[in-house]
Amino acid sequence: MTTAYWIVAVPLALFSLHGGGLKLLRDREDLLPVMAWADTMPMVRVRALGAVEVLGAVGLLLPPLTGVAPGLAVAAALGFVVLQLGATRVHLRRGDRAVALNIALLLVAAVAARAGAAGRG
Repeated sequence: MTTAYWIVAVPLALFSLHGGGLKLLRDREDLLPVMAWADTMPMVRVRALGAVEVLGAVGLLLPPLTGVAPGLAVAAALGFVVLQLGATRVHLRRGDRAVALNIALLLVAAVAARAGAAGRG
């Protein structure tokens, strides 16, 4: 993978590990101050989203580090694009127009996917 990939993938992975870890480990009441949307869906779905984020972060880092199936890193980055599209939709449906972070994460994930694909070619 290229330097450009690592510049965008590492912060995206760290952010996703943090957010996913919170969703996996915290109670709804503890999540609400930072994730107000968590009151609109069952906790099993919140936990599943957390697991997806943690696994996606692992997918961004582990394959290129080990050299085993590095194409999975591109798939993980594309998965984050889809995840952020969904997150943006949830926010907008709630009437929450503060989606700048979601858009930024979507763009970072798209850049990671592009840089990862370019580094493989």
